[in-house]
Amino acid sequence: MSDLTLTQTRDMFIYVAQGMQASKDLLTQADKAIGDGDHGVGMARGFAAVQQSLAGRAFAGLDELLKTIGNALMTSVGGASGAIFATFFRGGARNLVNAQVFDATALAAMLTDGLQAVMGRGKAQPGDKTMVDALAPAAQRASELRHGSLAEALVGVAAAAQEGVEATKRMVARVGKAKALGERSLGYSDPGALSLYQMLKLMSEYVGGIQ
Repeated sequence: MSDLTLTQTRDMFIYVAQGMQASKDLLTQADKAIGDGDHGVGMARGFAAVQQSLAGRAFAGLDELLKTIGNALMTSVGGASGAIFATFFRGGARNLVNAQVFDATALAAMLTDGLQAVMGRGKAQPGDKTMVDALAPAAQRASELRHGSLAEALVGVAAAAQEGVEATKRMVARVGKAKALGERSLGYSDPGALSLYQMLKLMSEYVGGIQ
């Protein structure tokens, strides 16, 4: 699969939204280890809103689609997670104005611009034990694979994000709620990084299933 139409891209993100709702318990358990345990509930609520916002709707371009996802998350998730994931999608739309296909190049643009937006807003850097630790390697891999097929790019990007999630277990949180735990945050995955990986894995599953 080299690219998706706008309608297919919308349907892919509906699939992602459904999968993220199904991941509520996984994300809740991850957050209980180093947070207050509400991350899974918030993300499930947010992606239920995303699903409702996308269902049956036509979009003029990828930018409008991604901004719609971001807006739904901003108004429904609450807290820092809502703001950061909304920023990711809104920022990811920056260079996709009126784009009509979602391909490996568009994926790279979405992740690279989304990363810049998230780092600009949250001030987190790689190594701080946040979603950036999954997003940064994913964006790098997407850039490397941007001239290939979308399916292959997503497999590589999801793998890079998963490696980033595993790496957060060896980090001490320096940003966000877990910062107060200090050394006690060692040994646990960052819930935001895990959510980012889940999203990319679901995108890969969807595209792989329609080849």
